Amino acid sequence: MERRLFREARDWQALRDGFSWNIPAQMNIAALCCDDWARADPDRVAVIHRGGDGARQVWTYGQMKRASDGLAVALAAKGVGAGDRVAILLAQHPHALITHFAAMKLGAVSLPLFTLFGEDALRYRLADSGARALVTDPANLDRVLALCPDLPGLEVVISTGAAKPPVLSLPDLMGTPARGFQPVATGADDPAMMIYTSGTTGDPKGVLHAHRFLIGHLPCTELTQSLFPRPGDIGWTPADWTWIGGLMDMAMPCLYYGVPLVSHRFAKFDPDAAFALLVEEGVSNAFIPPTGLRLMRGARLPQGVRLRAVSSGGEPLGGDLLDWGRETLRADLGELYGQTEANLLVASSVIGMERHPGAMGLPVPGHDVAVLDAEGNEAGTGEVGQVCLRMPDPVAFLRYWNKPEATAEKVRDGWLRTGDLATRRSDGHLVFHARDDDVITSAGYRIGPSEIEAALLRHPDVVMAAVVGEPDPIRTEIVVAHVVLRDGADGAGIEAALKDLVRTRVSAHLVPRKVVLADSLPMTATGKIMRRALRGR
Repeated sequence: MERRLFREARDWQALRDGFSWNIPAQMNIAALCCDDWARADPDRVAVIHRGGDGARQVWTYGQMKRASDGLAVALAAKGVGAGDRVAILLAQHPHALITHFAAMKLGAVSLPLFTLFGEDALRYRLADSGARALVTDPANLDRVLALCPDLPGLEVVISTGAAKPPVLSLPDLMGTPARGFQPVATGADDPAMMIYTSGTTGDPKGVLHAHRFLIGHLPCTELTQSLFPRPGDIGWTPADWTWIGGLMDMAMPCLYYGVPLVSHRFAKFDPDAAFALLVEEGVSNAFIPPTGLRLMRGARLPQGVRLRAVSSGGEPLGGDLLDWGRETLRADLGELYGQTEANLLVASSVIGMERHPGAMGLPVPGHDVAVLDAEGNEAGTGEVGQVCLRMPDPVAFLRYWNKPEATAEKVRDGWLRTGDLATRRSDGHLVFHARDDDVITSAGYRIGPSEIEAALLRHPDVVMAAVVGEPDPIRTEIVVAHVVLRDGADGAGIEAALKDLVRTRVSAHLVPRKVVLADSLPMTATGKIMRRALRGR
């Protein structure tokens, strides 16, 4: 099946001028990324899974369809239907994709959750979403079962391991007879997936996306992956599939285009192991966050790497990485800009444009992106404004889950407001200026302070806490916690205790690299902590 949007490298503006969306009224991500290929070429390789023990499994589209059909039938028998949320607490594995597809075939909403989330983070997301079913692995099952008494709506718990009532076995359910099963007919605007923000301002928000948002990702993917796909392409990303970057910048597009997807998630990113995987599986295209690229630049480049294109996002690459990619890695490096609510809006690519290190690039074909001032007018050249997306747009979210006020604030006067500040050069390239909120960008993750601060405040000796980012040459920023202890508290051992608290209650990747003890924190007249003032300390 030929699905490419762009067949030749042309001037970027010409690509924008000649582009128009073709969004079918009825569509389903599971059909586009699984069932269509299963019917056309059932033995075509869909996923190559590399386990932590080195075991290698190959899944064809036919196998993926049969497994997701069986799981869909089993979920339906348990009462899961259109609109229900199906949580996926799994690391990179074909089982995660199969669960996404099974949920979507029922008209349900898939909900990816990070396996490193702590108790509080998991409880909040499962309760807020009202998830009806959850699929996890034996390593995370006990944590889920401990939360079940607080989650009366979570009626179905499934493990990739053996069944032990009331827990069901995923392999058993995937083998459910499904002859005659017909997926629910879904529209392009019907809900398909919900991904939680990192909680940069207040509690994390459930970002509800429609089936059409897959199509919205494709123009940027094709162009930043150097006219993707080409015959023989193989894709991989070390980014977790619970992040929109890992799932929608590489995994789902590979399956949509019929490109074999390598599935492997390092417990801790190892550049030498990453290079070995690239060579062993013949990976040609990858999405790798900037921190991963920086670590790989410091490692020895082995013989046999056949990467032709790498996309990256979350922070600027810089001229040094671009030079390394071109001269040493011999791969085209593309830069991406977007967010959970609207991804892949701006890009810098070797296709059709002159690169400017430090610039985000140009608006991607199909997306009307502007830099607007406080009054909603187009900011002048070099003037700081907010990056905004004209609505409607296929890649943009439907709404925040159960937060109509936040949705109304996000989308106003026909524009989705990203909350990021930028300037526009005279040649149209956007240059990131600052965040309009308190998000921390570290190792490719967009980290919000609220959940970390809430965990720190659980410690009986902590009376105030504020979390900010501090510049770092490798990670872009590191997480720094400023805390005020109660009078008379003994600060001995407090740093280790607070780090452990964040690790267990929220997530290991959110643990502060530094803990700064302070007598007081800067406050506004209304009693709010001034995080911006802390960044200069």
